Amino acid sequence: MRDLGQFAVISDVHGNVWALDAVLADIARRGIEGMVNLGDHVFGPLDPVGAANRLIKLACPTIRGNMDREIFDNSPAVPGSTLEQNRQALKFHHRAWLASLPPTLVYDGDILLCHGTPGSDCTYLLETVSPTGATLASIEEIETRSDGRAESLIVCGHSHLPRTVLLPAGTMVVNPGSVGLPAYTQDEPYPHRMETGSPHARYAIIRRSESGWQVEHIDVVYDWQRAAEVAAQNGREDWARALVSGRAV
Repeated sequence: MRDLGQFAVISDVHGNVWALDAVLADIARRGIEGMVNLGDHVFGPLDPVGAANRLIKLACPTIRGNMDREIFDNSPAVPGSTLEQNRQALKFHHRAWLASLPPTLVYDGDILLCHGTPGSDCTYLLETVSPTGATLASIEEIETRSDGRAESLIVCGHSHLPRTVLLPAGTMVVNPGSVGLPAYTQDEPYPHRMETGSPHARYAIIRRSESGWQVEHIDVVYDWQRAAEVAAQNGREDWARALVSGRAV
């Protein structure tokens, strides 16, 4: 079986420069040159400016996420909130970069990049939320949310949960997990938790072979205690706990 090429997929950095630096170092150590980035680059109580500076320099195929959109769309922000703090910290060129990013992108001919689903940056592609919580979506739900796309590979983020799903028609759907935030809680459409169970930074390596797509999910050790300390200093104890545990407690 001949390897026809490989690339790394990163997503949901959320301003965590310590996790990002560790992931980029791991990618470089493996000699992987291709990379794509699925959005939610800077939002969070960590280092939005540092993350933006690093990601802009990468100049890899990149799309925006829902939290990127909220930073540059000038919608009302609660005074003192993380969103307001991020908007104040980021410079004009950072916000212009976020605003310039497309919501979706086709990479290398038949790979679709999206943050949530092809049609929505704030809808999970591979998870369904009900009053009892979040679970793996059914094949029918994933096919419907995929909007009939013809690409052989769809890579998505948003849920922060590493997953690989093969659809009956042969399309592979991959979520690389989150570089910068391993767990969180959300109130919409129903209160739910997204938890990986460990504090590692996450990304994926995808290889194209004559037999189809091969996916490797990577967990990277980094100084998550340092990241948690910064989150706590910036008033987000919930992030601090998630960063050191991988649990939304």
